[in-house]
Amino acid sequence: LRFPVVSIGNLSTGGAGKTPFTIALAKALAERGMCVNVLSRGYGRQSKLAARVNPDGTAEDFGDEPLLIARETGLPVYVAPQRYEAGLLAESDAQQAASPTIHLLDDGFQHRQLARAVNILLLNQRDWQDWLLPAGNLREPLSVIRRASVIAIPANEPELANELQAWGWKGPIWRLRRTMEIPAVSGPVAAFCGIARPEQFFAGLEVAGLHLAARAAFPDHHYYTVRDLDRLIATARDAGATAIIATVKDLVRLGKLASAFPASMPLVTARLRIEIEDQTTAIDWLINRIGS
Repeated sequence: LRFPVVSIGNLSTGGAGKTPFTIALAKALAERGMCVNVLSRGYGRQSKLAARVNPDGTAEDFGDEPLLIARETGLPVYVAPQRYEAGLLAESDAQQAASPTIHLLDDGFQHRQLARAVNILLLNQRDWQDWLLPAGNLREPLSVIRRASVIAIPANEPELANELQAWGWKGPIWRLRRTMEIPAVSGPVAAFCGIARPEQFFAGLEVAGLHLAARAAFPDHHYYTVRDLDRLIATARDAGATAIIATVKDLVRLGKLASAFPASMPLVTARLRIEIEDQTTAIDWLINRIGS
């Protein structure tokens, strides 16, 4: 593509926090005066045509994660089965941009067809100790870490940085702080989600002090039906819950069905935020790397 591409990806089959990290990075670059857009495959969407995401659209039209990114950032997001086509559409829209333009390639570490200037790899201790599919959850062997330009690790896993450097990694390591924003809820709750690692969501709710009277895990990118919601509401009532809690990604996939929750069993959502430690230094490095 004409403008530089910054890829964001990971090694495992999901649950690394790529979407909230993409949101955080897009906002950080935009705050520095960059013209930022996001390119995504748009997993689960019905159309195969390249399109710009309409924040008022549906997950069926654009995919749940691209729609969430568009809503959270207010920045242009483009989807296509071939991310190059999404990039061409983005560049046709950005011809009049007065500021330097950057493409953020969502979930792009394994998407080798599109040239990129920077590869950001999200890695955690679980991935570092995991195995390739089907024995584990890794999509590629750990040796491909060398393909990364920078590795981003959880801030609460400092030993991973030491292990990476002992392994031979000499590049920059960013540390990410994850915060789950949970609305105030009185009494026990029923939790559900359709994400790659649901146990992380449930554990985060309990760490925040919520009492989970019931929990339900659906497959990642699951599209909910009226029957699903009827079962969830019935289970929550039977368990004595006062509310039902899900992730913002689930809220996106629910679409109009979100209004089906009664006032006696309201739906509330938790949001995962990611912050880059020493963000100014990290963004300075990224901008200099792109410009070099």
